Amino acid sequence: MVTILVADDDINILKLLTIYLTEQGYKVLQAKDGSEALEVLKKSTCDLAVVDVMMPFMDGYVLTKEIRKQYDIPVILLTAKNQIEDKELGFQAGTDDYLVKPFEPKELSFRIKALLRRYDYPAAEPILRIGNTTINKMSYEVQIGNQTFLLPLKEFELLYFLMYNPKQVFSREHLIEQIWGLEFQGDERTVDVHIKRLRERFSKVTDDFQIKTVRGVGYSLEVQRT
Repeated sequence: MVTILVADDDINILKLLTIYLTEQGYKVLQAKDGSEALEVLKKSTCDLAVVDVMMPFMDGYVLTKEIRKQYDIPVILLTAKNQIEDKELGFQAGTDDYLVKPFEPKELSFRIKALLRRYDYPAAEPILRIGNTTINKMSYEVQIGNQTFLLPLKEFELLYFLMYNPKQVFSREHLIEQIWGLEFQGDERTVDVHIKRLRERFSKVTDDFQIKTVRGVGYSLEVQRT
């Protein structure tokens, strides 16, 4: 059963979401602030977190950053604000999605299902190996021979996704959805920038793989034959 952590200092929201999500077949764990939410995560395995921005002791932005440091689960931020600056803070903190109050519980359910699908791809195989290259989803490290690389989060996730699906061509739009999420406010050039950085990091280090541009379509990771 999928377990969802709901962190909100509004008791009514906690009750509403607990009832609704339980009816949807999820197990729900509650927290009334960010500090309590971290304690819940230490004791229980959760598959997704729904986090309110305005909470006492530790707000949703700080909590999201802490979750990102310690756990590989999707996060949805809930807020009463609808300013672009607040969304920017949320995505900088590492949230996967953003939902403005008031909202329909059904919309939250749609977003939860979409994020669980996105996060499902690495679950079965946390460590990938191609030639002398190893990419570890548990430690977020890339090792090539005796060299270890620590990448920025989105670069790592993009490389992992491409390596998990070698020889498949993905459009920029598809990569944005998979790596940055449906609520991403930037444009498709973000993908180009991250691909360029990955090429600069690894093109002179290994021949195990190459990220190729498929003109008019997108990108594909090609594996070197041995």
